[in-house]
Amino acid sequence: MSIDLPLIWAGLIAFAVLAYVVLDGFDLGIGILFPFLDSKADRDLAMNSVAPVWDGNETWLVLGGGGLMAVFPLAYATLLPALYAPIIAMLLGLIFRGVSFEFRGKTERGRWLWDVGFAGGSMVAALAQGITLGALVQGIEVDNRAYAGGWWDWLTPFTLLTGLSVLVGYALLGATWLFMKTENGLARQARAAAWLTGGALLVLMGAVTLSSAFLFPHYVERWFSWPALLFTLFMPVLLLACIAVFVRGLVRGHDSHPFLATIGLFVLGFLGIAISFYPWMVPPHVTIEQAAAPDSSLAFLLVGALILIPLILAYTGYAYWVFRGKVDPDEGYH
Repeated sequence: MSIDLPLIWAGLIAFAVLAYVVLDGFDLGIGILFPFLDSKADRDLAMNSVAPVWDGNETWLVLGGGGLMAVFPLAYATLLPALYAPIIAMLLGLIFRGVSFEFRGKTERGRWLWDVGFAGGSMVAALAQGITLGALVQGIEVDNRAYAGGWWDWLTPFTLLTGLSVLVGYALLGATWLFMKTENGLARQARAAAWLTGGALLVLMGAVTLSSAFLFPHYVERWFSWPALLFTLFMPVLLLACIAVFVRGLVRGHDSHPFLATIGLFVLGFLGIAISFYPWMVPPHVTIEQAAAPDSSLAFLLVGALILIPLILAYTGYAYWVFRGKVDPDEGYH
């Protein structure tokens, strides 16, 4: 039996992207919520809640981007010219976020400047990631194995809608993370933010789905074809289950439930996108098979991935286990 190496690698890249979105999403979400927190003490506590893990969360972005270049070089060479502006904006936002994270604790007089850098970098990175997603959904023009579109093709009302959706989704992840990891005043602020951003995200997810159906009818055909129909039929049930867990957790104070339910919403949305895209690597012109490197290269790289990915999962899981529990304002984790 032959092994479909391009499909395996597409799954690995998709997993890396999903891991990045979920794990770095709440880091960015805290930055998005940063200006709205009541006091300096609350902002310090919010940053301390992610200080032990935020660096490692970005490993998945490196794995996804580097893997795309090595394993699907045609897709990488096609997507980069199409998405230079939002990708560069994302990278600059992540740089400002990271530098501000490290420097704001080293000064008092200039702390406000690093606070602006942390919040602004997080917002720019989240918005750029959402716009990039929207540009992929609406399709990349390809001719003769090269990008054939214009400089501003990535900027449309639809991509702005997806950008706002990702921004609000990350804010929800950040709010539910703070609700899970903190107590008292900051937890109450996080609960209020979770109600607001949770409702907004559901509205935006619905708007993106309806827009996709009207603007790109081929996605609707894919959603209601076999075997994707199985997911489409159960999607409303799974969505309602996530909403029920989210609401119950916030009402009854089950700290981790809203965060896990929010992750569930992201996973459902990601699966929907994956079903819409398959078998394209660059919708709607370049398939997974066409974009892939030779099988010999894929097999060689797969050996390294099968060693590296379990190691990343192991140290990520260990870090979250060590720093489990609530964050104490005075003593850190307890």
